Amino acid sequence: MEVVKQTKEHTIIKKRNGRFGVKDAKGKWINKDEKVNVLLAEGLIKVAAPKKEEPVAEEEPAEETTEETAE
Repeated sequence: MEVVKQTKEHTIIKKRNGRFGVKDAKGKWINKDEKVNVLLAEGLIKVAAPKKEEPVAEEEPAEETTEETAE
């Protein structure tokens, strides 16, 4: 692990697998949204915008075609 950036508030560490870890000033690991916000602020990661959910079009039932037989 190598220290990428160290400030008064947090320390950013790059792990051998390429992921980042963030510790606060007290040495406790920071996780989830707070970690993402720190890494975004430092420009180390980019977060993709959430995909827009397209409205689901209701399928219309297919019309049944009846064949009339001539008798």
